[in-house]
Amino acid sequence: MSSTSSLDAESLGNYLSSHIESFEGLQSIEKFSGGQSNPTFLITANSGQYVLRRQPPGELLKSAHAVDREFKVISALRDTHVPVPIAYHLCEDRSVIGSMFYVMSYEAGRIFWNAALPELDKPQRGLVHHQLIEVMAAIHNVDLEAVGLSDYGKGKNYFERQIGLWTKQYRAAETETIDNIEQLISWLPANMPADIENVTLLHGDYRLDNVILHAQEPRIIAVLDWELSTLGNPVADLAYFCMGLRLPGGISMPGLAGLDRQELGVPSEEEIVARYCELRGIENIPNWNFYLVFSFFRLCSICQGVYKRALMGNASNEKALDVGKTVHVLSDLAVDLI
Repeated sequence: MSSTSSLDAESLGNYLSSHIESFEGLQSIEKFSGGQSNPTFLITANSGQYVLRRQPPGELLKSAHAVDREFKVISALRDTHVPVPIAYHLCEDRSVIGSMFYVMSYEAGRIFWNAALPELDKPQRGLVHHQLIEVMAAIHNVDLEAVGLSDYGKGKNYFERQIGLWTKQYRAAETETIDNIEQLISWLPANMPADIENVTLLHGDYRLDNVILHAQEPRIIAVLDWELSTLGNPVADLAYFCMGLRLPGGISMPGLAGLDRQELGVPSEEEIVARYCELRGIENIPNWNFYLVFSFFRLCSICQGVYKRALMGNASNEKALDVGKTVHVLSDLAVDLI
């Protein structure tokens, strides 16, 4: 973490003291390293530690960096089987620190960035990956009416809308013509499966480094980064999670491609899909490659947005310029699945 931040400590401290019950005596603000989208800070006060997530400064793409949606969903999930931080306050007054932000509880635990989990032994790796599958299924099993999220997204025609959205987002951030991207933009709508009847809550960016694990146990205590959450086809989350098995090392989001997953104790793609289907009480998933291709394309669009913001000087992380190279790698992998 960096000990410096661009936040006005005096203004923020006064605001939080008057809007969060029991908040008292802001001591320090530290910016978390990692993460390319919404800048995230550790707030230390006399009353304890908190986490602040804000929109990045500068001009933003429409519908991106939706911290207000993050706040809504973690608030709604507080009393479900999905582990989330406590949502304390959403500030829509941009005059306080220059952009919208929210504050949640600080959950002390472990965040792993490498899906191979070299810090753990083989049995622990398997337990962590199975926990990831179980929590993903819990997200998709949430009763939307009961938690007040039935209006959280349009739900129906999910992939039609998503292909349109991420194509538009990509075009808005486009910096060069990439032939593989053009092929994906044509292929996806032409090969889209039929819509489903029962939509669910989707996390939208479900992966290892977006969860906090217990300090000693292979147990998830909080799911983070709900910025891309919505309602739709749950296979989107599953395919995105499995995409990590196919990502190579040496890119901004390294995966497990080329590693001996059996030796590592990491379940195979087939095992992950089978366990997920078991937990959700469904049979096999047809058109699997479509969902993987869509996941790669969506990540291409996200990375292109990060890269464009870096060129504009608005990126949250100094490594954001490197993300531009990732778009080429991801589009190659996607086209190979067509």
